[in-house]
Amino acid sequence: MSDATRTRLADGRWHLQHGPIDLVVGADGEARAVERAHEALWERFPAILPRLVEELPRLRTEVPRCGPLEGPVARRMLAAVWPHRGQFITPMAAVAGAVADELIAPYRDEPAVERAHVNDGGDIALHLRTGASYRVGLFADLGRIEREGWGALGRLDGDFAVHHDTRVRGVATSGWRGRSFSRGIADSVTVLGADAAAADAAATVVANALDVADPRVLRRPARELDPDSDLGDRLVTVDVPLLEPALVEAALDAGAAEARRLRRGGLLWGAVLVLQGRCRVVTGRRPGLAAAGRGKGEALARRERP
Repeated sequence: MSDATRTRLADGRWHLQHGPIDLVVGADGEARAVERAHEALWERFPAILPRLVEELPRLRTEVPRCGPLEGPVARRMLAAVWPHRGQFITPMAAVAGAVADELIAPYRDEPAVERAHVNDGGDIALHLRTGASYRVGLFADLGRIEREGWGALGRLDGDFAVHHDTRVRGVATSGWRGRSFSRGIADSVTVLGADAAAADAAATVVANALDVADPRVLRRPARELDPDSDLGDRLVTVDVPLLEPALVEAALDAGAAEARRLRRGGLLWGAVLVLQGRCRVVTGRRPGLAAAGRGKGEALARRERP
């Protein structure tokens, strides 16, 4: 495949695209080191999609029946989902995060690059040298775009800081309105993890668990929406009505319990769970999460500890 493209944005970041892979990449540090890392990323980028396509049937197969995988991104995907093999999951649950992890490596190889990020559709791999940090914005409800238009993107629900001295090097989000299907009803589940692939897999698992049995929630077999879906005939959420507060709390309870279980197992550092204006934050210590404005943002003040 030769249709990979890259465009330098006005602020100095790069936009790279190849088929369904859509990245925004930025870095800070010594200028020549940053440019070398950008070029090294570009050299790697065009080969990633063809290698994934070669192994796609196995990548769409349930773990552990998928067998061994060969490409570097495919192996990252399998490693990320392997701890969750007690439930239905395929390596595709970690694809975006694994791509981001593969492409952050050139920045880590350059000592003069202070920090960098590779954002693959909202699943983000981070590189942080000593003293560096990133502040990550939280847009918790994609439904706001449908209700309010694209201008809603300018109003974040909150933000949080990721510092170099934490274990966090990946951020990922899942929910029923996202790019991928979900079996739960979360507006969003944002996970902070050791890398982007691990965060991606954990966000998928927690978002699936954030659920409640209610006949008003509309679900359809994944195969009807996408014949190639790795979820096959499993039901995925396509619409969630306005729910009573008790049902919202019950769903958040279920999701938070799963997030705490994964945190105890070392599979995530923290998680922000959002459903219909209510929020839970599960973390081992205060995550530096700040609410932005009123209304939905105020719900971000509620924190949970394991």
